[in-house]
Amino acid sequence: MLPGAAIIVGATIGLFRGSRSASLRFLAENVHRPPTTVRGWYLYNKTKNYRMLLGGLKEGVADASKLGVTATGWVGIEEGCERLGVGDVKEVAAGLGTGGLFAAVYGLPWKASGRTMVLGVLIGSVLRGLRWSREHLSEQARARLNQIEDAPAEGQAHVGDPNKA
Repeated sequence: MLPGAAIIVGATIGLFRGSRSASLRFLAENVHRPPTTVRGWYLYNKTKNYRMLLGGLKEGVADASKLGVTATGWVGIEEGCERLGVGDVKEVAAGLGTGGLFAAVYGLPWKASGRTMVLGVLIGSVLRGLRWSREHLSEQARARLNQIEDAPAEGQAHVGDPNKA
């Protein structure tokens, strides 16, 4: 599910960025020879639109594949940690590994790679904290439900209030 969503997001971002970039490139390449007739303006805009479409599709495919590979790396690292028995830190390990994978895929310099990996560890730590919170809250809910079910029939309405028991 995550890699599929990443591919869709990457394709959308790439489509917008690529078409805008192709549009600006076309305008820059043809600024010295503007059309002078109605037919010339029609062909100019038609060519520009086709170039924008092609540039957007190329960039969309490139960004979708890069983001898809990165998301697949995250899921793969999490699953690998789970199978190796270190599921308690799978989010942090996935964040670190994905930061490194992202730096490699996008060809970042060493300093930026380090910052990317630190950011990955930070994101993984936040996700680990959220998972711990969810587990803690579900344990409390189960304990509360067991407490309500185990209460005697006459005192069920007053389980939470010690003054009315």
